[in-house]
Amino acid sequence: MEIKRVVVTGLGALTPIGNNLESFWNGLINGVSGAAPITYFDASKFKTRFACELKNFDVNEFIDRKEARKMDRFTQYAMVATDEAILDSNIDLEKIDKDRVGVIWGAGIGGLETFQNEVLNFAAGDGSPRFNPFFIPKMIADIAPGQISIKYGFRGPNFATVSACASSSNAIIDALNYIRLGYADVMVAGGSEATITISGIGGFNALQALSTRNDDPKTASRPFDKDRDGFVSGEGAGTLILEEYEHAKARGAKIYAEVAGGGLSADAYHITAPHPDGLGARNVMLNCLKDAGLKPEDVDAINMHGTSTPLGDIAESKAILDVFGAHAYKLNLNSTKSMTGHLLGAAGAVEAIASILAIKHSMVPPTINHFTDDDLIDSKLNYTFNEAQKRTINVAMSNTFGFGGHNACVLFKKLDS
Repeated sequence: MEIKRVVVTGLGALTPIGNNLESFWNGLINGVSGAAPITYFDASKFKTRFACELKNFDVNEFIDRKEARKMDRFTQYAMVATDEAILDSNIDLEKIDKDRVGVIWGAGIGGLETFQNEVLNFAAGDGSPRFNPFFIPKMIADIAPGQISIKYGFRGPNFATVSACASSSNAIIDALNYIRLGYADVMVAGGSEATITISGIGGFNALQALSTRNDDPKTASRPFDKDRDGFVSGEGAGTLILEEYEHAKARGAKIYAEVAGGGLSADAYHITAPHPDGLGARNVMLNCLKDAGLKPEDVDAINMHGTSTPLGDIAESKAILDVFGAHAYKLNLNSTKSMTGHLLGAAGAVEAIASILAIKHSMVPPTINHFTDDDLIDSKLNYTFNEAQKRTINVAMSNTFGFGGHNACVLFKKLDS
């Protein structure tokens, strides 16, 4: 079977540092932190009282109020980012064969706020089972790709991927393979998450996973820094339009980059902690390189998972040294989570977009909030600390690792590079 080439022809982003693609990129290269005190609920009694919320976002500017009420925030975010990506792709929705357009969407949790609020309302009542008729369809993780397909009439493959923080990278890899194997011409792939909620912050606090730097939220997400104390919760969505290369070329589409390959692996170690030697991270990068037919020395930059957790940053750095050897010191490494916070199920898509834009603009976004080197992390590696760096990037890698030991890695390259 002929393996078809796959390219990216449209992008959409809704993030804590920018509500569209342009503002997101500007936030990245200028090192903007999206962290601030939580406004969605009273967090005064929580260990962590800040997060990376969306700023100045009114869903009713994008979605009819009546329709928006039928959606959890994670689905609303998916719809907004996808609208931008489809517009950006310049696809003619009247001419495209919608039987060959699919949607694969990642969410680590889905409608957490909907579930939380329905349970709180029940608990506060008289015990009568009064639930919103949209409770279940608002909550389920697969409703986002369903809603996208309904809006646009896309009748190709349609499902959700759920692998914690690797969810939307899984979605991109699945979409890549459906096009490669000839089952679709175009795939909408991405992810969204909306877990800045009472239960989301409370649950991650109970795991001791979140930073508690309440006195200085903007510097709380500090990947690879000696004094990092956990990740900062973020929210939003990212959408990529993946397209078979000849299909895109025939319609004169602009092409951001080629999707060179994807890799998957499992740590098979612990429900929340990474393998201490970075074994799963090592394997997923090797699998991705093999799938793409590339060598380690072909890679120029890696957007690391880099969550700002004590164990994760060390394990991933070890894995990069194992995979890339001496070439590791020639790489530009970075963690955009230092600015956006951790978007959980949306992280893979948003960070893939950051990698693609880095290729386009020959610019590596910084890892902000670095103050003190960690003796357990090789300080000779270039983590692109605190300031963006100009660099020609032909191949960029994006890593995402999730609770449960799920690992996903995607490689993007300049067309014909």
